[in-house]
Amino acid sequence: CWEPGDAIRCFDKQYEHKGKCCNRCQPGEKLVSECNGTEDSVCTRCESGHYQQSWTKERHCAPHDICDNNAGLILKMQGNTTHNTVCKCQAGMHCSDASCQTCLENQPCQRGFGFAAAKAEAQMSSPCEPCAEGTFSNVSSKTEPCHPWTSCEEKGLVMKAKGTNTSDAICEAGGRSSLSVLIPITAAIVTCLVGLCIYCLVHTDPRRRVQKQIEAGKPREDPEHHPQEVGEDGLPVQETLLGRQPVAQEDGKESRIAEQEKL
Repeated sequence: CWEPGDAIRCFDKQYEHKGKCCNRCQPGEKLVSECNGTEDSVCTRCESGHYQQSWTKERHCAPHDICDNNAGLILKMQGNTTHNTVCKCQAGMHCSDASCQTCLENQPCQRGFGFAAAKAEAQMSSPCEPCAEGTFSNVSSKTEPCHPWTSCEEKGLVMKAKGTNTSDAICEAGGRSSLSVLIPITAAIVTCLVGLCIYCLVHTDPRRRVQKQIEAGKPREDPEHHPQEVGEDGLPVQETLLGRQPVAQEDGKESRIAEQEKL
């Protein structure tokens, strides 16, 4: 109950009409007729190409924005009955203002500066940013970002010169890495040579060869030893001062060789 002059307090999703609280239309709808003593508010869906994003008593939905290519705009997200179409600037361009109805061409980012895609997406007027420590840009470009320095460690190299905001790091082969390859190869070669020398010494030792012949039952051949000659009578012949003469050995007598030696 209320008396004339008293204000009517309606809920957030309602509005006052002729002393009554009428329901607002939900997002994606528009009002067709207001409530009365017997009927509630009548709403209908927004027509194609239009949207309504809040609770409303409006009888018309708002039209979707059009991404005009001539203005440098392209479609980012298609609109529906509750949300407007979202446009963005073409590559190499940025929004002219906060409403982003038109786009302007980017100025090239100078050396030491990179194109920041996040800033361009956020409709910033200056999409260039200085290259941070560890990154560089050595070109003037409208689209190139700052690139990270080359990692020498990942390539098994050492850093010869540190990078700057306009140049990449310079890598070179490290002495330690070269030694790590040369040392095992050198050790293998030396081992092979030592083994070959030992093999040659063992198999060419004359004493070992003579020992093998003795073990095999073969008599040692002495080039200075000659077999003793035998005379016609079967007695051994010795070299004497008088030439080769047979030596006859008799019991109790000295040999002729002994007599010759005494003379």
